[in-house]
Amino acid sequence: MIENLPPRWDMEADLVAIGSGGGGLAAAITGHDHGISALVLERADQVGGVTALSMGEVWIPGNHLAAEAGIADSAESGFRYVQTLSMGYGNDAAILNQSLHGPVALRWFEEQIGLKMAVIHGCPDYYFRHNNDAISEGRYLEVVPFPAETLGEWQSRTRVSAQVPYAFTHEDIFKGGGTANMVQWDYGLMAERLGKDERCLGPGLAAYFVKGALDRGIPLETGVEVVELIGDGHRVVGVRARRDGQDLFVRAHRGVVIAVSSYERNPELAKTLSNQIDPVSMVMPSVDGAHLRMAGQVGARIARVPDPTNLGIHIPGEELEDGVPLWRGSLPFLGLPHTIVVNRAGQRFADESFYRALYYAVDVIDGASQTHPNFPCWVVFDAQARAKYPFGSVPPGADLPEGLAVSADTLEELALRIGVDPGGLAETVARFNRDCEGGEDTLFARGTYPWASVMIGDIHQKPNANLGPLREGPYYAVELKRMGGGGIAGTGLVADHHCRAVDWNGDVIDGLYVAGNSMVRFDNGAVMQSGMTNARGMTHGYLAGRHAAGNPSDLFERVISGETPAEAQPA
Repeated sequence: MIENLPPRWDMEADLVAIGSGGGGLAAAITGHDHGISALVLERADQVGGVTALSMGEVWIPGNHLAAEAGIADSAESGFRYVQTLSMGYGNDAAILNQSLHGPVALRWFEEQIGLKMAVIHGCPDYYFRHNNDAISEGRYLEVVPFPAETLGEWQSRTRVSAQVPYAFTHEDIFKGGGTANMVQWDYGLMAERLGKDERCLGPGLAAYFVKGALDRGIPLETGVEVVELIGDGHRVVGVRARRDGQDLFVRAHRGVVIAVSSYERNPELAKTLSNQIDPVSMVMPSVDGAHLRMAGQVGARIARVPDPTNLGIHIPGEELEDGVPLWRGSLPFLGLPHTIVVNRAGQRFADESFYRALYYAVDVIDGASQTHPNFPCWVVFDAQARAKYPFGSVPPGADLPEGLAVSADTLEELALRIGVDPGGLAETVARFNRDCEGGEDTLFARGTYPWASVMIGDIHQKPNANLGPLREGPYYAVELKRMGGGGIAGTGLVADHHCRAVDWNGDVIDGLYVAGNSMVRFDNGAVMQSGMTNARGMTHGYLAGRHAAGNPSDLFERVISGETPAEAQPA
């Protein structure tokens, strides 16, 4: 353990949370409500973290809201679902720990901070109909609209997202026909909510936790970049941070929680820890691997699970803070009718509607040629898609901004302009069009995942929400860029079931906790499902806060010792 005590302490608290997303705020709130003082340090000028950039889904099997809605489910079924899909890359103990504590943490935050969530009806698990423990609805939850005016002076200092329609709930979006049919959305409701600053999705979820911290008087210190952990030779006892160019020494009597997301804004770490070459990112520039630099000082172990490259698009003119280009995930648009994704050979290479299939295929290596045969790649669509569906922030029927797409009257001309094999593209489109006539993708079974039909397809397109031929020119192609996972990464810090960081010998590093995307995803292994990340952050923060306060959860130990999850649940 390092020994680098400073000459002074400028601030102090029992628990110091680094990062103001769901994990950091959850830890601070939990610690406070279990009798210790807490402090949150945030590098950016706004709070909310990556949580506020998300769609706000929280995926918790066996939750009480589903039970109240009459939906049969259990934590045991959720465990089996994740365990069977983790491909052996997960850790059964970590999967079980999350399965057990997710429902507990949810109920606790509902009772303590007034978190209000609802089941997203009609939203199935990713692998529904492909896994025996998948269910059609009930595990996906979202917040009810949060009145941001109650944040007071923190209203403008709590992050919102340019990437998600945060004035709508999922239920509102589904009622309007889904993403594909955005022209049918209730824009009167959107205007009303925006006028009142009622936040849904990720911005709403983050706001509930910010409000919980503010209600408790937990200090939220922004513009503070933590650069170093401080140890006394035995344990972590604080941090050295920088604010306005000056050192700031913050003492942590009980522990430090690292909850700063991942490293995808650091190209070198993205390449060496995720094997992603030059990825773009949709998250803020501060997500650059600070957790690894800090914890590395005290010998914290890191590990990796598989994490595919995402694919992103940039609408010319859209920017984040400080002129940084705003990148959007291409996921909602790739599996729409009249749309395919092709490689240089002009061939499709995966089910475009199911991103788990598509994204893993992007970085496949052909060992014979030492190439990535599926990258670069392009999304190709026709005039029908342009007339009917949005593309990024561009509404249906509107001209695509200059510099976004290449267009041509024929597929052959389009292929030549983007450097794709014309014959291969023509053959691909011909086969795809024949499959569309029969409503069945004979190559990749596109449209057979109900989640993809709901989230990526056009519910009005029959018989297959994800299929529609490319027949009408002009045709368009947009080159897709490798993109990080929106804060979700494969490599992270290893921790035990109390979220205490461990070293390379497997020993606990006293005084150091990890939460959210900063922790390696041993609790899901090779599988990822939207909503898992927000659930992890909430749960990790709950566990870390309890342990730091001297009141650790014993639920995991009781189940391991032979009690059933029902018997071991707190009263």
